[in-house]
Amino acid sequence: MRTWNNTNDHDFLLMGLTDSREIQVALSTLFLLIYLITVLGNLGMIMLIHLDLQLHTPMYFFLTHLSFIDLSYSSVITPKTLENLLTSTKNISFLGCFTQLYFFVLFAGAEIFLLSAMGYDRYVAICNPLQYPVIMSSRLCWTLLAGSYMTGILDSSVNVICMSRLTFCNSNIIHHFFCDITPMLALSCTDTSGIELMVFVLAGSTLMMSLITIAMSYTSILSTIMKIKSTSGKQKAFSTCASHLLGVTVFYGTMIFTYLKPKKSYSLGKDQVASVFYTIVIPMLNPLIYSLRNKEVKNAFFRVMHKSASSRQTK
Repeated sequence: MRTWNNTNDHDFLLMGLTDSREIQVALSTLFLLIYLITVLGNLGMIMLIHLDLQLHTPMYFFLTHLSFIDLSYSSVITPKTLENLLTSTKNISFLGCFTQLYFFVLFAGAEIFLLSAMGYDRYVAICNPLQYPVIMSSRLCWTLLAGSYMTGILDSSVNVICMSRLTFCNSNIIHHFFCDITPMLALSCTDTSGIELMVFVLAGSTLMMSLITIAMSYTSILSTIMKIKSTSGKQKAFSTCASHLLGVTVFYGTMIFTYLKPKKSYSLGKDQVASVFYTIVIPMLNPLIYSLRNKEVKNAFFRVMHKSASSRQTK
């Protein structure tokens, strides 16, 4: 059997989600709409936080970068997926495939760490409100942000270096809509058990450390909220972290379902649906979750609109 791993002579073929032309057209329309909402929502969130001084706090500092990360890893996946759905060209170069994989893992890993940093921020805000400005200093915020990106870079570098050393068989067909780890491992002629274990340990340790941080933060938050006597006080305290908790639940649920399970339970259809959710849908949902459920963001939007209208009238 002829094998290859040459970057110049071969392309991969992304077989996508379906062979039906009618479903491809419907999916391309839906994904294009979702992507446009993702771009507008995340760019809008970034601009709003930048323009409104009252949102220049650690919470919204992290939210700005969450929007940037969501926009980035959606852009790594969705445009190529749309191209595959709309045209007959389904190939992606060897280098292009590994580049897509690298940046996808980078941004996904960075988001995992960033969500735990946001959980810690909510813990300090609710459990230590008087010390919040001191604890959540600008230096700590930038350190946590750097840690998020360094985690993503480490995860993606290790994954791609190990994957690039694989030898692939005659088949170059990836049964997925983007270059993900599991369907690419299926093409290898060599024993992949070591790489599978490495991916499981690396992804599992990143997810579990983040989940433990978030769980400990929210255990303390819940304990503090239960000590508040007034109902309105409890509701106000809980509302400050409800959006983050919802975002964490949706993102981590699909990631754990996809990556932290035995290989024998892999299902092409179910895993593709889960992948669509966390690569295409969730980046659209996050700005909606953090805006529609957040009074501060709504008020900031009206302040910015009012300021813009006033400036136009004075000209």
